[in-house]
Amino acid sequence: MYPAYLEESIHLVEDTRVRRLIEAIPRLAEDEKDDLLRQYHPDYIATSMRKLQVGINKGDSTPLELADLLEGNSRIDPGRIDPSKPDYNVDVLVIGCGGAGASAALLAHEAGARVLITTKLRLGDANTVGAQAGTQAADRPNDSPAIHYLDTMGGGHFENIPELVEVLVKDAPSAIKWLEKLGVNWDKASDGAMYELSGGGTSRRRLHSARDYTGLEEMRVLRDELQNKKIDYLEFAPAVELILDDRGQIAGAILLNMETEELIVVRARAVIMATGGIGRLHIQGFPTTNHYGATADGLVLAYHAGAELIFIDTMQYHPTGAVYPLQILGQLVTEKVRTLGAQLVNGNGEQFVMPLEPRDIVASAIIRECQERQRGLRTPNGEFGVWLDSPMIDILRGEGTIGRELPAMVRQFRRFNIDITREPILVYPTLHYQNGGIKIDTDGATNVPGLFAAGECTGGVHGRNRLIGNSTLELFVFGRRAGRAAARYASEVKRGSPTLEHVRRWQKDLERAGLARERPVSPRLLPNYVRRAHGYTRAEI
Repeated sequence: MYPAYLEESIHLVEDTRVRRLIEAIPRLAEDEKDDLLRQYHPDYIATSMRKLQVGINKGDSTPLELADLLEGNSRIDPGRIDPSKPDYNVDVLVIGCGGAGASAALLAHEAGARVLITTKLRLGDANTVGAQAGTQAADRPNDSPAIHYLDTMGGGHFENIPELVEVLVKDAPSAIKWLEKLGVNWDKASDGAMYELSGGGTSRRRLHSARDYTGLEEMRVLRDELQNKKIDYLEFAPAVELILDDRGQIAGAILLNMETEELIVVRARAVIMATGGIGRLHIQGFPTTNHYGATADGLVLAYHAGAELIFIDTMQYHPTGAVYPLQILGQLVTEKVRTLGAQLVNGNGEQFVMPLEPRDIVASAIIRECQERQRGLRTPNGEFGVWLDSPMIDILRGEGTIGRELPAMVRQFRRFNIDITREPILVYPTLHYQNGGIKIDTDGATNVPGLFAAGECTGGVHGRNRLIGNSTLELFVFGRRAGRAAARYASEVKRGSPTLEHVRRWQKDLERAGLARERPVSPRLLPNYVRRAHGYTRAEI
């Protein structure tokens, strides 16, 4: 239940509902949006960034937390490992098993490749299962891939890689059909047509959902299909370094058994990186929506191997992360709440931003309302937030809409005696997505031969800001493309002798730059607030 002083503010929210139903708040002009971002979005805080000093992206700026890991010391001593004596020998190794990794594995298997999946946690433990709102695809008569393309480019401030966006929007309808064929139960109208909603920054209703369990439903069918196809997988075995050959091609990876702390050598003709996001680095101290293993492993491993990164200076802070109660600090309050009609209001009950502006704009407006205008509310634990007026949904769409459309949200808050059908939700931006990552082409290939990537660990699709529903879409579009392309590459590549010479060169580069003593062991694998009996130091391995 909310404390008494917050209940007083809720009365102000209730008192202004009639006025807010009548008086629509206008959208911001483009120059207003630019000013808002530059003054309040966390990406523009110069002191939170620094330039990389080693590696292919030397000179590029990125958040301090990510920079330290990208320039981290390797976890392995290459002199103590023989990469020519593998424990597994496969055509395609998929590192990570959320939506992108699972899709890639299925398509590589379908193409005839011998596939092994390795995942840091359990099969399917990924940000995918936490995706709530839906997956975009232009399949209505009044919509088209061209309109979806323009929405996506505009949302990314027109800095997206156009070729990637074109593939994303053109493949979208087939991805939806593929998932339905596998068993996804999409929300549908009584006549069997897809039930779709709009979202922030979109001009059409193209968001396909399964209530507010969309990612969980998508991952359910993918996990079942992996097991039905009997595709081999290893759990609790993250990759700690890639293996190259003497021709500079990918030759596999070194994995770590997290239970025994033993190293596992996998020989592979191609590797698909699908390790997801970086939220558990808690950039600038923000809470996060991300799952426990989201610690930027894929970016680190690819960078050590010479893969180029892109847009690594831009994060997405989802505007509506839970602020109260403390037990769910940072958890996602899906944008679907706003697409259904909930409004953002300050402590005085005043609506201060059109709720379906792009996410970076809404997040910046909330930060401004709390920091400069001081019209936010402070929780008993010292967090700040504004109200997301969820009861407006039932007022606008009819009683029972919230319970029908947002069952996960209702249950999440009911555990703490908060009824979101009658009481608003206290929210503040939360670290949600890594807009940038490994640079890929339209088949997920990187500049390192044999290394492919898909999903949130890649960059370029979303530019500098991602629209709702394009993240899960990206998983299936580029996961499937990377799987097919990796299988094809594996069938054609002429292999050289496996080596870990690039790890030796990396460590020498750190030493020459005077960084070896300053930087942590990397990849991190688990959040730094995890306490372990053994710390997985480089010396131990």
